[in-house]
Amino acid sequence: MLIAGFPAGAWGTNCYLVAPAAGEECVIIDPGHQAAAGVEEALKKHRLKPVAVVLTHGHIDHVASVVPVCGAHDVPAWIHPEDRYMMSDPEKALGRSIGMPLMGELTVGEPDDVKELSDGARLKLAGLEFGVAHAPGHTKGSVTFRMPEAADVPQILFSGDLLFAGSVGRTDLPGGDHAELLESLARVCLPLDDSTVVLSGHGPQTTIGRERASNPYLHGMDAPRRGM
Repeated sequence: MLIAGFPAGAWGTNCYLVAPAAGEECVIIDPGHQAAAGVEEALKKHRLKPVAVVLTHGHIDHVASVVPVCGAHDVPAWIHPEDRYMMSDPEKALGRSIGMPLMGELTVGEPDDVKELSDGARLKLAGLEFGVAHAPGHTKGSVTFRMPEAADVPQILFSGDLLFAGSVGRTDLPGGDHAELLESLARVCLPLDDSTVVLSGHGPQTTIGRERASNPYLHGMDAPRRGM
């Protein structure tokens, strides 16, 4: 498997390109502010052909380059319906003005083809499978994407702004809810194996085991029990 990631733009948001191998189709995750050039560079370097953009949530730092990236390659964007409005109205999603200088660098609006994500869905794209989990708390429509363990790689969780190395997503913006965030962490993250690699929306990669042991927001938290 090939995962090419890079931080982009004013917020240093991680954008990922995921493919079975170099020279094959790929999925782009969270092309945010000023990510388009980095996406094109990674596509050329690894000889990849994008088939879809998938979004962990709708904040502008994760979706600002969706329109140009989708338009350049004629691919759809997938987003949870509760965050879809954010692509067209980023200031409403943040509860404050983004600022005119920065707004001049943003492409606000939806790409031509938008598909909606649902909890429990399994996306089969570019020869890969992504399990979708609705994980509200940072935003109402936040999701994570989980890839199952394969022969050469452990299970991978693209956590968006739900879980970071040593921290969790903020909940003080519109749609944020700290209690919901904690519930999402317990339901989505804690049941995963310690070896699960976490690739988050900001910062370095980590593992579920490392966060379970050292992340102060997970201290004393138990995974929900499964029904019989």
